[in-house]
Amino acid sequence: MSTKENERIAIKWFEAFNAHDLDKLLSLYDDNAKHYSPKLKIRQPETNGLIEGKDALRAWWQDAFERLPSLKYEVQKLTTNSERVFMEYVRKVEGEEEIFVGEVLEIKNEVIIFSRVYHG
Repeated sequence: MSTKENERIAIKWFEAFNAHDLDKLLSLYDDNAKHYSPKLKIRQPETNGLIEGKDALRAWWQDAFERLPSLKYEVQKLTTNSERVFMEYVRKVEGEEEIFVGEVLEIKNEVIIFSRVYHG
């Protein structure tokens, strides 16, 4: 994969996420993709922060979109190579303090196979 193609996937990711469009967001992921998030670890401690598969991803984000209807991510910077994208963004929710976030999307065969979230 080219760095430009991976950047395009990241841009589509932000567009789908900010529109709260689960189908578009999940279309960017492999069926067996894994996702790690510190927020997931807090809300679902039994997962230890790691979930796998589109059904788990759908449930996680659907819950977030329902609980936080104003949730949006503001892109700060994208750094890409042929295997991954490092995304820096600001998490914004009305009534909450902004959170600076780093997220890595590992991409193979034009789909995300693993995403890892880091809070700053």
